[in-house]
Formats: sequence, structure tokens, C-alpha cells
Amino acid sequence: MFFIEISEHRIQYPYENLVVLVFFVIGSGAAVAQPYPIKSIRLVVPNAPGGGSDAVARVVAEKISPALGQQIIVENRDGAGGRLAAEFVARANPDGYILLMGTGATLITARALYAKLNFDPIKSFAPVAAVASTAYLLIVHPSVPARNVAQLIAIGKARPASLTYASTGTGSPAHLAAEYLQALSGIRIVHVPYRGSAPGTLSVMQGESDLMFGNLIAVLPHIASGRLRVIGISSSKRSAIAPEIPTIADSGLPGFDVEQFYGVVAPVGTPALIIKRLYDAIAAHIPTPEGKRLLESQGTDVAIRSPEQLRQKIKTETEKWTAIVRHAGIQPE
Repeated sequence: MFFIEISEHRIQYPYENLVVLVFFVIGSGAAVAQPYPIKSIRLVVPNAPGGGSDAVARVVAEKISPALGQQIIVENRDGAGGRLAAEFVARANPDGYILLMGTGATLITARALYAKLNFDPIKSFAPVAAVASTAYLLIVHPSVPARNVAQLIAIGKARPASLTYASTGTGSPAHLAAEYLQALSGIRIVHVPYRGSAPGTLSVMQGESDLMFGNLIAVLPHIASGRLRVIGISSSKRSAIAPEIPTIADSGLPGFDVEQFYGVVAPVGTPALIIKRLYDAIAAHIPTPEGKRLLESQGTDVAIRSPEQLRQKIKTETEKWTAIVRHAGIQPE
């Protein structure tokens, strides 16, 4: 027999009941603390297949699925500049089984560019990890007499509004990067928006536009052929993909720093232990030689940040780009 004391009373139980009680307690704990993950995970991409966020998501899926013991399924949800995917994930059950491959467009500039959002880029998500980043190359037509950013700024100051820049559309990274350049340098360049990267790049190659912030991987072949000249890379540090190209900050415009980042976020309320499990897997398996090779082949550099570092980056970048949008006079849609 065994006894349980409750207040001043002693309750007597047979020993076999103790065995039942112990198994009940253990079983209840196991039901509450099931291991994560126990099923496949959906990693939602806010763009169509083939883009930068899609490529990074597929590297993440390939590298960390074995570590988690469950398949990560990449799910493309294109539309409304990524806002449809972000809204879908923001409203998902916060259990770690639906995640978003967030980008600057969904987590940072959307707040400044759109008057109405059905999600809050800061309050609706729990940051998991920043994974990678990609920079842009500032390219000019060979006829532009500028070999570095300092010379480009000198031309812009001597002949205001004489230069034109192509972009991939109003509010696009290429547009905002050029507006940032103007805000820091004090020059004025005329904006010529195009529908996509390819026509914008072609306009610079043909001399219809003078310059553009172009996709790194896409424009490198045209630089090698001499059809374009590069005068700087937009990131604060040189890229491992093209280390010979100086940063814009080092070639005439201190403080300039523009990168497209890719980071995994979960619906707000996702348990901290699940966030840690995901972050640990990403931090351990993405910065490997193979992980770096896969990302660099897509034009991105490994850029791992912890959940708190990613949270801070989203906050500071949102403030920065909101100020640039207002300075440029871009009206929210």
C-alpha cells in the first residue's frame, strides 16, 4: 500500500494504482510535449518559381529537411507583390508548419508603399532567421564618362537631371536604390520605369537609359562582354561572388548600403522552442561549403542572422526605406 497526504487526511491506495498513476502522468506529459516537427513543413514563397526568394527557399528546403527529419515543401504563392503570401502566412496557425520566405518587399517596403495591408510586417510575424542577401550592381552605358561613383555624382551635380536611370517599376528595389543614391548624394536623375529587369537592362545596353541598379547574376555577362560598365556594388561589403567590384560606399558615396535580404519568418505566437529548432537547423546547415556554393550560384551570399537580429534589421530597414519613399515623393498605392 502507499499513502497520499491531502491536508490533514491520509488516503490509502493499492500499489497497483500507483503504477496506473505514474503512467498517466508520463503519458500526459508526452502528449503535451510532442517533438517538432512530426509532419512536413510548408515554406511559402511570395513569388513565382525561378526568382531569388524561390531559389533561396529551395536551398533551405534541401539543406535542412534532413536535419529536421521532415520534408520542407516549397509553396509558391505569387500575386500582389508578395502581399498575398504574407497575408496567408500571417493568418496561419502558429505551430511551425507554415512559414514564409520573407523578402525586403514583403517585410520592409510594403509598409511604406501600400496604404492598406491585411498584415503588419512587424507585428504579424515571429522572425526565425535571416538566410541570405543579394546586392545590386550599379551599371552604366559605356558612353557615360564615369568610372566610379564619385565621377557619376560629379556629372550629376554639374548637369542636374541630365542622366536617366532605368528601374524594374515604381517602388521596386532598383527604383528605391536609385532614390537612395540621390538622397545621399544630392543629385537628381530622371526615372524611367520598365516592366521587369530584362527590359530595363536592355534599355541601358542600348543607351536609352544611362544607368540602373541591376541584378548581379543577370548583368555580369553583359559587363564581361563590354556592353555595360559596372561602377559599384550596392552592399556595404564586397560580394563573394564578384569580389573585384568595389562597393558604392568605398567608391564615392560613404554610408550607401542596399541589399535584398531573404529571411524565414513564422506566424506570430509560434512557440520559442520551435523558432529555436528552426534557427539552429538553418545556422548549422546553410553556411556550409555546399550551402554557400548553392546560394552563390543563384547570386546570393550567406547572411545568417538570429531571430533577434532579424527583428532588429526589419525594424531599422523599415524606418530607413519609409524615409526614402517619403523623400522621393512616392505615393502609397
